[in-house]
Amino acid sequence: MPTILIVDDEPDILLVLRMGFEDEGYDVVMAADGEMALARMTEHRPDVVVLDLMMPVLDGYGVLDRLRDRSDRPPVVVLSAKSEQADVDRALGLGATEFVSKPFDLDRLVAIVASTLATP
Repeated sequence: MPTILIVDDEPDILLVLRMGFEDEGYDVVMAADGEMALARMTEHRPDVVVLDLMMPVLDGYGVLDRLRDRSDRPPVVVLSAKSEQADVDRALGLGATEFVSKPFDLDRLVAIVASTLATP
């Protein structure tokens, strides 16, 4: 099964997402900040990243920026409460594949990740 890297500094969000994706059969790796996420990407080579924008140490924009030049860059679905059009445009401009606003519908997020995985 594909591996999903979930990056969020909220433990409750990490838990809900982990359980939701594991229930669908995905392998899940988690990170609580951007620096940890980059390390996990190198270590686990996830098929998709679900990335929050507002985090300590290195925020989601910083993660997207650092991924720009990587040849092994996985698709990134941003999941954020920071959802004004400028935030969406900035994330997509930095290479995010999709943008989902918090609060979110878990079934819709799982469907978006499945669709992202199916896109060559």
